[in-house]
Amino acid sequence: MTRSADRHVLQFCHGYDGPFLDCARQYASLFAGSGYKVTTVFLTGVADSEVAAGCGSDEVLFMEYSSKAIRGLKLAAINELRKIAASRNFSFCIAHRFKPIYIALLGTRLPVIGVHHAFGDYQRRSRRLFATVFRKRLSLLGVSDAVRDDMRRCLPAWPAARIQTLYNRIDVEALQAIQVPFDEARDALGLSPDEWVVGHVGRLHPDKDQATLLKGFALALPRLPAESRLAILGTGRLEQDLKELARELGIAERVLFLGQVPDARRYFRAFDAFALSSDHEPFGMVLLEAMAAGVPLLATACGGAREVVEGVGILFPFGDAEHLARGLLHLAAMDRGQRVQCAEMMQERLHERFSDRAVCDTFWGLPQVTELAART
Repeated sequence: MTRSADRHVLQFCHGYDGPFLDCARQYASLFAGSGYKVTTVFLTGVADSEVAAGCGSDEVLFMEYSSKAIRGLKLAAINELRKIAASRNFSFCIAHRFKPIYIALLGTRLPVIGVHHAFGDYQRRSRRLFATVFRKRLSLLGVSDAVRDDMRRCLPAWPAARIQTLYNRIDVEALQAIQVPFDEARDALGLSPDEWVVGHVGRLHPDKDQATLLKGFALALPRLPAESRLAILGTGRLEQDLKELARELGIAERVLFLGQVPDARRYFRAFDAFALSSDHEPFGMVLLEAMAAGVPLLATACGGAREVVEGVGILFPFGDAEHLARGLLHLAAMDRGQRVQCAEMMQERLHERFSDRAVCDTFWGLPQVTELAART
């Protein structure tokens, strides 16, 4: 391959499933107008033209490894990335999640900014040792202060400046443009326009703690509007257990399990309130999507969710169904003026902290980024 003379940034992603395609777009957008070209490489997932178009990069490459193929030493992937790095004038690499960070550090000589989207990535001693060995070339970003602080606890010898926060974000106007109006959203989800609807979107998994959501809804139901319903969008291994719990609580007729709804963020305007009951939520992109739709929020006061919701929504202690029920009653009692004021506050929060523009400004002010930019 002929080496390009242009300045490039290598973005290395594990895959494009779930929210990670938009993560690739988020980070590619940071370089618009910067003089850098972005090459995004996906470690797993088959080549897909829609994915390539959706991640907003100058170039998109697919390694097409299976999950099985990247267990162990990952030598083939390391060698392939080495060839890609040798063919372009990369200034540095942004790698999402631990496996791409590992491959990028072993396969290239580039400085690597490792982005972590979950808790506990450096709890293993082997990972802490690996990060320490490559500390001169590695700096870390967490998607929330909660994730950042988790990494700092695991890597106490690292300077704090090497482990920073860069929030997940949305293109506010673009998202709002695709969110469909109330009546259309209700119709798409099979909801009556006369119901008061609590929405929830997430995997049916213990970490999401939908059991507390069901219990809180059951406690609040006698004092909620007469036609109230809980709509749960998502699938997972707990689906049957949660349906059984709804029957035991006597609310099965008031709870809709809608399964996997493609591009669910388009329908958030169908909800009168949005509830997130997760434990250890690293960030909570669904909260931003609800905020963009102007839907009042209720979330657990832990993990990254606190940073998103505090001051513009209601927080409750994790696993506390009684406090969750009180939060639902408070949201149900809001009048039109209060809802408009709440929507305005959320819109302001989005633009100030969680928009592409706001996070771009933060990114270029990070010490590790200013250091790398100065070298090139």
